Amino acid sequence: MQDMAAAPEAPNPLAPKRAALMPLVQALDSLLTAAETPLGTELVATLEADGRVLAQDVVSALQVPAWDNSSMDGYAVRCQDVTEVGDVLPVVQRIAAGEAGKPLQALTAARIFTGAPVPAGADAVVMQEDCSVVNACEGGVRINVLPQPGQNIRRAGEDVRKDTVVLQKGERITPAVQGLVASLGLNSLQVSRRPRVALFSTGDELVMPGDVAPADMRPGAIYNSNRFFLCSLLRRMGCVVSDFGIVPDDREATVAALRQAAQEHDLILTSGGVSVGEEDHIKPAVQQLGSLDLWSIAIKPGKPFAYGLVNREDGSPCHFMGLPGNPVSSFVTFLILVRPFLLRLQGQRDVAIKKVAVRADFTWARADKRQEFLRVRRNAQGGLDLFPNQSSGVLTSTVWGDGMVDNPSGRTIAPGDMVEFVAFADLMA
Repeated sequence: MQDMAAAPEAPNPLAPKRAALMPLVQALDSLLTAAETPLGTELVATLEADGRVLAQDVVSALQVPAWDNSSMDGYAVRCQDVTEVGDVLPVVQRIAAGEAGKPLQALTAARIFTGAPVPAGADAVVMQEDCSVVNACEGGVRINVLPQPGQNIRRAGEDVRKDTVVLQKGERITPAVQGLVASLGLNSLQVSRRPRVALFSTGDELVMPGDVAPADMRPGAIYNSNRFFLCSLLRRMGCVVSDFGIVPDDREATVAALRQAAQEHDLILTSGGVSVGEEDHIKPAVQQLGSLDLWSIAIKPGKPFAYGLVNREDGSPCHFMGLPGNPVSSFVTFLILVRPFLLRLQGQRDVAIKKVAVRADFTWARADKRQEFLRVRRNAQGGLDLFPNQSSGVLTSTVWGDGMVDNPSGRTIAPGDMVEFVAFADLMA
């Protein structure tokens, strides 16, 4: 019997060619280049500097510790005076933290406490657990171990040397950094200004939680979840956020929102409306006020992404980024594209995504031509479990999971394979 199946249609030579997918690394390079012009700087109190980015090197004006000091409560001695276990030495002075003792004379000991300066002449501190008090009235101590030179002494400058660069421009300040800086006597730091970000969503289908009860939602309406996680993620990145709410699917309203947002912000971030449908007004609105590149990035989820510039009234440019509307796509593209852009805009040097090799305890048989970010979580056996539904609309996958597998294009995964794991905690710190 003759095969009656329809022959495939010949390609239409007049049809517009679909743009090739842009590799993620190329998109990141372009964004980081655009963010190279840093923001201004400001002086902030060290106590308030957590999460900020250093705008200049920190050079120590002193050495830390400033002097040799004891790391234990005990007795400062000269090793040459203790030749046998059980030798007894008179205790001739008591040195507490914040006090300066006298030079230690031969065949004597000094009672000393943690952090106190080691007296000149002493070359070891024997901790009190290895000593016994004798002749309480006259003040003597029996040394029950043979001390070694340098024992329990923290040397001057062993932490920080004077005139050395302790922290470099572009480092993000952590609580540990705050403590280190305080140990150098600095009560303020020069840091990059916080990015000012205008955030809004587009779409007539969007409804704010609380405005309409679930039972009263009209057909086709959805709650605006993107607004909530994007606002919080921006704040975790150190941004000052202006929430412009929901902009209707209207060209004039979109232009007005963009024009207003550009005036006093460094970045305009939107979700939704970056496609080319009749109700997607972001593209022509941004182009009217500046320039826009629509990128089809070779990642899943999150292929549609837009970057451009919106000109302010004085002619200076404001960065624009448009994220896809699907919640998981918006979430993922923020973490892997917007986050490094914002960090670099603040002058941070290291913006690379941290990845660790972890064993997969699941099967992924559907290789994709795009680089995939699969939502997973660690299990008690040290491997990774896969959320069963990887759809870009299933936001529960980002709550159930504690990270993503960065899976290269064209790769399947079998149980036992080592994969690259990216922890959400590292992307939200």
